[in-house]
Amino acid sequence: MNWIILIIAGLFEVGFTASLGKAKTTVGMESIGWYTSFVVCLTLSMVLLIRATQTLPLGTAYAVWTGIGAVGTVLVGIIFFKEPATLWRLVFITTLIGSIVGLKVVSPH
Repeated sequence: MNWIILIIAGLFEVGFTASLGKAKTTVGMESIGWYTSFVVCLTLSMVLLIRATQTLPLGTAYAVWTGIGAVGTVLVGIIFFKEPATLWRLVFITTLIGSIVGLKVVSPH
């Protein structure tokens, strides 16, 4: 169950980085909405990360959490912010995904 919590925490990390990206491209009330989304996602991500690390090894949980956030943020950047999807970016994202899966496989929990 804590692996699921950790994955959700990582997805909220993607949420707070995407919200931050949108907030910097907006003004007024729309900007406030995105900054509010940033704070909510950041808070939920941290709370869930804390919960997951109660039973998962801290180093593994943190690496998986940041990996999910990094992969998700790059994908959001490519899909929604029109960042380049170069061959090398995709190769290294794939390598990172493999590393995240590997950490899950070798983790004692």
